[in-house]
Amino acid sequence: MSAAISITDLQVVYDRFHALNGVSLEVEAGESFGLVGESGSGKSTLLRAIAGLAPVSAGTISVNGQKLGPRRDKAFYRQVQMVFQDPYGSLHPRQTVDRLLQEPLAVHGIGDGETRIQRALDEVGLGSGFRFRYSHQLSGGQRQRVAIARALILEPSILLLDEPTSALDASVQAEVLNLLEEVRRARGLTFLMVSHDLAVVTHMCGRLMVMRNGETVEMLSAAELATRQASHDYTQRLLAASDGFVRHPGTFSPG
Repeated sequence: MSAAISITDLQVVYDRFHALNGVSLEVEAGESFGLVGESGSGKSTLLRAIAGLAPVSAGTISVNGQKLGPRRDKAFYRQVQMVFQDPYGSLHPRQTVDRLLQEPLAVHGIGDGETRIQRALDEVGLGSGFRFRYSHQLSGGQRQRVAIARALILEPSILLLDEPTSALDASVQAEVLNLLEEVRRARGLTFLMVSHDLAVVTHMCGRLMVMRNGETVEMLSAAELATRQASHDYTQRLLAASDGFVRHPGTFSPG
């Protein structure tokens, strides 16, 4: 397998503060890879740097074998889409679900909108009855399903997931995580997923990187994390602080 995402010695600096300091990472095509660490560790900044939303000071980012420059073009967004943490803030309140899904198709000049919209809504478990509702008429879980549908509408190969369920209650969180896993398998997608919840990462991801203060602490498999085989003290402290941390086989259910 070739690397879907390849990052070498990446630095992101804000006013002399190193949000990322020499981070390197490879995510294989079709893999689900996790980023964990405390708030401020740099994991969300790494996603934003890939998406072109954070300034890269040094290092390289390649996606599907193509080295990225300072700006992202339309071809990039056909391949890579991001799902944000807050389903309340990421959807325009004055647009219907239909309009939200039509917009990226119009931007990219894609004509088979009817087919794509229906497929995307079906995939995220929302029927055509939701198509002309406004986001304020939807629950948090339904809004995040719309956000996922919008990310899927361009048929990307990579999803960047920034705490995609942390704003949802536990039962809805489990539903959305299981949905994401079903979609990944059905479409053969590559996931790079940020989460503060170790149970979520071990369920969703085969491998993960532990981050602290903008740097890599260690790389682990999900199995190693689940069996507490972390070698670094910082990772051991994360495990100790993760209340009720448990590996969930099969579909995800809250611990």
